[in-house]
Amino acid sequence: LSKSIDFLLENAGAVIQYRLKKEILKNIKKSEEENLLEQIYNLPNFRLVQSYVKHNGYIGSGAHSWDNWRGVCYHETPLQDGEAAARLLSYYAIPKTHPIVKNYINAMRDEYTLKNEFTYIPPEAKRYENRFVGINSGNCLMMLIYTMQALLGYGDDKELHEYQTISLKGFEKILNISALDDITKFDANSKRKYNCPYIESDDYFPCSYTLSMLAYTQNWRTNETVKMLADSINRLNMIMKPENNLAIKINGQLIGPGWALARPIMPFTAENIATIMYRRLLSEIAMLGVGKNVDILNKSAVNIEEAINKDGILSLELKYPKTKGYAQYPTAYCDIQLEPDYKRKYALECDLTFWAVQFLYLYNGGLI
Repeated sequence: LSKSIDFLLENAGAVIQYRLKKEILKNIKKSEEENLLEQIYNLPNFRLVQSYVKHNGYIGSGAHSWDNWRGVCYHETPLQDGEAAARLLSYYAIPKTHPIVKNYINAMRDEYTLKNEFTYIPPEAKRYENRFVGINSGNCLMMLIYTMQALLGYGDDKELHEYQTISLKGFEKILNISALDDITKFDANSKRKYNCPYIESDDYFPCSYTLSMLAYTQNWRTNETVKMLADSINRLNMIMKPENNLAIKINGQLIGPGWALARPIMPFTAENIATIMYRRLLSEIAMLGVGKNVDILNKSAVNIEEAINKDGILSLELKYPKTKGYAQYPTAYCDIQLEPDYKRKYALECDLTFWAVQFLYLYNGGLI
């Protein structure tokens, strides 16, 4: 990876420089760390998040919420959404001791504050009322709130131990089935426009949020649980079908679960963008510590090494079918952008190359 690292050290912006030196090279000096953090704090997106902080510490309006409701705009930019703000703070590696992060965590753990933040429009009030329904498959407000805390570095606090266990049980479920049909129900008489198989609200099933909960935490890790996750992900890719659809039944209604892992997870290739967030998904699987025991990681590592073999730089044509380009802001529906301006020379290549370096570092167990 020497060519890739040299390229990043010469061309990358403050966020990548900071994360590369602190998380991977582990050679950052205190004065350099302070200088890079100061640069990050002055980036436009961080300043936007800073402007959305409320007096109670909460950031923006809702989380994975309505940006418009009956003609009223609640999100001037995507970063005014609580989840997007948490993702940016996490991806920019803002220290968990920073006042914005600490106050945000306190807001998410204060019931009065949380209720107030999720009753500003009728749909959010209902969402808050049912905030724990569907938690075993990650499809509820509270699993999102817990995952946001994990992203910000607080996922190993005792308040969240139970939800690490819930997340593990979803992956354990995959080891006990031979197909999605084994655990779903289907109402052929339903007049629902998009009728599809469903699970009950208390059923366990893995999704991108329960994956993130485990990726960003440590307390659950034993040799046995790491092996279980590797086996589960391999089996998931073996038994799930690309055409699978899945809903969850909550209070008599079928709700489409966000990013349920009901379809095969695609390995990285330089020629094809499989989904709008698949690099992030592969990174989080690698963060589990499963390394070379997961087939899609093995295939991805080979393809990444081939793609950067010539000059150390990863280049792709990123044209997603739904986003028409690359997302400027972090949301639940996109990969991670660490460079603030893709008009700058090599900015996109720096983002992609850092991802490649980080992935291979995680895949190889923290070795470069």
